[in-house]
Amino acid sequence: MPRRVHCALAALTATLLTACSPGSGPRTVPEQPATPAGQPGGQHDHHPEGQAIGISPGGVTTRVDEPAQSTEEQYAQACLTAKEWMDAKGGDPNDLVEPYLQEIQASNEPGRATFMTTWPDLSAAQQAGVILAVEAAAGGGC
Repeated sequence: MPRRVHCALAALTATLLTACSPGSGPRTVPEQPATPAGQPGGQHDHHPEGQAIGISPGGVTTRVDEPAQSTEEQYAQACLTAKEWMDAKGGDPNDLVEPYLQEIQASNEPGRATFMTTWPDLSAAQQAGVILAVEAAAGGGC
């Protein structure tokens, strides 16, 4: 994993640990653009709201160039749900990011992975938050 990703995950983990300390009130996860998942060279497209997105060769949204937005609870639930799914599948979690994103993007059922709504109903910033949580799960960050 590139050093830049390790640093970003370390900073995110430190922020989440601080945010989860006793006595902390409601907070939001730091706004960060979600990074690409899967293989480089995915297509770029524009989200209906005008933000650039990354689409994998398999047609999966793997990046949304929008600051990630979620509550601490939404982020934690999305991350833990992704981790549970990855653990059940087995193998390298980094190889499971795109298949997991594909599954939640295709689902018509709201759930913890998508902040109790469906993927199409999420804002671009919320989609970026989901992608960030999934990447954190793959990196052992939740």
